[in-house]
Amino acid sequence: MKQHFPVERFESIVTPFYAYDMSLLSSTLEAINEAAPESFFCVEYAIKANHNPDILKAISAAGLGADCVSGGEIRRALECGFDASKITYAGVGKRDDEIRLGIESGIGCFNVESFEEMEVIAAIAAEMGRKAPVAIRVNPDIDAHTHHYITTGLAENKFGIAKELLDKAVDTVLSYPSLELKGLHFHIGSQVLDYEPFGILCRRINDMQDHLESRGVHLQTINVGGGLGIDYDNPDENPIPDFKAYFEMLRSNIRLREGQHLHCELGRSVVAQCGSLIARVLYVKEGIGKKFVICDAGMTDLIRPALYGAHHVIENLTAAADSPTEEYDVVGPVCESSDVFATSERLPLTRRGDLLAFRSAGAYGEVMSSGYNCRVLNPSVEF
Repeated sequence: MKQHFPVERFESIVTPFYAYDMSLLSSTLEAINEAAPESFFCVEYAIKANHNPDILKAISAAGLGADCVSGGEIRRALECGFDASKITYAGVGKRDDEIRLGIESGIGCFNVESFEEMEVIAAIAAEMGRKAPVAIRVNPDIDAHTHHYITTGLAENKFGIAKELLDKAVDTVLSYPSLELKGLHFHIGSQVLDYEPFGILCRRINDMQDHLESRGVHLQTINVGGGLGIDYDNPDENPIPDFKAYFEMLRSNIRLREGQHLHCELGRSVVAQCGSLIARVLYVKEGIGKKFVICDAGMTDLIRPALYGAHHVIENLTAAADSPTEEYDVVGPVCESSDVFATSERLPLTRRGDLLAFRSAGAYGEVMSSGYNCRVLNPSVEF
């Protein structure tokens, strides 16, 4: 189903800006809740994907928890209505003040990533006279078959504790009176489209649980992380990921114990398709053997193409429906050669003043924008 943008309204707004289709976000959240019954799953939204307050309020209202990777994200989650007991604090570099904030706020769990971190959290919790709930993040050494910048579950990555050290990690947590061992946490990567790595992860978790139970260690939660990808090439054909297949795959591969819940951290798959970056064409430049569409949005507003070589569908919102097409390199105004959105992109005949929509930009778009070149991203709009 083709997304319909309110072009007349957009014409009067200063570009560039992000536009969010809130009805699509609502439908996405409904699909998640239908596919992931609370009796089995605890779905947490990864705030790093998009921390726009209006987006977060809609997600918290749908009952999802929050996966946070900074103290700022914990504060934003609380401000936007997330239940503190459904907030998880992850990340390899938690500051002392951020740890105190999590304990004071009564968050549901800290995902600990090193023995050094266990020691610090235990000391701070003891100082505060509190018991901090923790899950051990295990690096399962699984290739998620995604971009190397967003792979997190290989032994060479900085995240988590090596699976070979699981027994030592469990013993260390249990040795601290101020820590409560809640479960295990995993994350293998982002924009994962092949379900097999998730299946491998589930089977490794089953083996780990069997081993820990043989030692008399019983866990309350298993967190398989996030990483479910979206269809960047066909946003209109696939505006909502197949959550039913994803959750069923997890359910069929993992063996939960009585009373356990399976936690998932969905970020990109929740918000990516509902957001688009809207820009205006400044110039159409004739080069040697090619044409450049130069627009007023750049890598400061949407860094994914420059950072990952990612491609977003580009839609000319104001070109005539029957316009012939041409090939263009679509670029921004930033003084960097990497400020390129696409090369040899086929678009309708494009002119100065046309509005462009960079689709599937609701995740890692606005949230990663910067002020480089003293550029300003205008406030987002909803439709």
